[in-house]
Amino acid sequence: MLVMKEARDGRTTPELEAVAREEGIDVALLAEQVANGRVAIMKNANNDHRPVGVGEGLRTKVNANLGTSSDASDIEEELLKVDAAIEAGADAVMDLSTGGDIDHIRRAVVERSTVPVGSVPIYQAAIEARRDGRGMVNMTSDEILDGVRKHLDDGIDFVTVHCGVTREVAGHCRRTPRLADVVSRGGSFLMEWMSYNEKENPLYERYDELMDIVGEYDATISLGDGLRPGALADANDAAQIAELTVISELVTRARERGVQTIVEGPGHVPLDLVASSVELEKSLCHGAPFYVLGPLVTDVAPGYDHIGAAIGGAVIAMSGADFLCYVTPAEHLRLPTIEDVKEGVYTFRVAAHAADIAKGVPGARDWDDRFSAARRALDWDTMMELCLNPEKAKTFRDAAPPSDGRLCSMCGEYCAVHKMSGVREREGK
Repeated sequence: MLVMKEARDGRTTPELEAVAREEGIDVALLAEQVANGRVAIMKNANNDHRPVGVGEGLRTKVNANLGTSSDASDIEEELLKVDAAIEAGADAVMDLSTGGDIDHIRRAVVERSTVPVGSVPIYQAAIEARRDGRGMVNMTSDEILDGVRKHLDDGIDFVTVHCGVTREVAGHCRRTPRLADVVSRGGSFLMEWMSYNEKENPLYERYDELMDIVGEYDATISLGDGLRPGALADANDAAQIAELTVISELVTRARERGVQTIVEGPGHVPLDLVASSVELEKSLCHGAPFYVLGPLVTDVAPGYDHIGAAIGGAVIAMSGADFLCYVTPAEHLRLPTIEDVKEGVYTFRVAAHAADIAKGVPGARDWDDRFSAARRALDWDTMMELCLNPEKAKTFRDAAPPSDGRLCSMCGEYCAVHKMSGVREREGK
């Protein structure tokens, strides 16, 4: 039975109870949000991953993209990245492998992970068509849908499918050229396929069948933004909005069937347009959970793209986005290393937590207040225990030990906190 339908029928499932407990909210309130599609619970019925809720009123979640490429394919390293991402606090991971034994890698990632795992099945369908000499444009619609089923059968919890890239939507890219054109791999595969075959996008044309497949596993459809902006100049253009309008229709159709959906978003967006991107998605897509890459608020910061994206991520989550896909320092340059994965997750956890404070998510601010109380007391043990990344904080502190262990080497004996504690003692406060 689909968790959305169970919620509508007033039945409480183990997944609902687990997410409500994790979020610290009433299970009846959560069930109402799942029933109306404003919260999705990512969990394939056929695996033992921890169910994770994304959507209105819940803590902002962070995803870590992983996966091999045609130039670098080391399954052991990918599994270490899974471990690193989860240890750093990622709420989900995505296997985007395009090199090596893709089936073996995906199954290993699903088995290794304790959190939901996502994938983009069309990557594999396109690559396999190319490997057998037919070329990506000769994928059949059956192969594309069979690929979705295979991924779900392997335990994938949420699948990205670019159903909104229709022939009509693609026309906007031809009529109004973009500075960066199409930067989504899945979007570009479908644009090429439709152009060559002069046929409609199979994922849109056969959407009812796609929902049937996803529903068998009670998984989540992640409606991919195949025309997301890859440059600031392309943000909120006609092609992006046209695709989002189609996605709006697809959200409604899925809800009618009891299939959970989340909507993917940009991309590269100027800071002053970030909030409006959320308003547009939430209004057009009836409050569906919003899953965003970044967004990056500048195009010129390779090596620092995780920072530019976290700035956008904090603003977009504060404005109502629900699920942030991390960006690492290696974005646009190479596959991330294990250290890049850690840095990306921690950076985006900062963004997500800052947004949760601004949104008033229950318990978010309490964490900061407990830490500040420990800082006032110069209680270093508690500060290290409470900080986002204790390992990094301890490394920094130990690298320059103070002469007085109660203080730090930044201010030493002139520490304001230390001096004020003396003032308060003398005043008897």
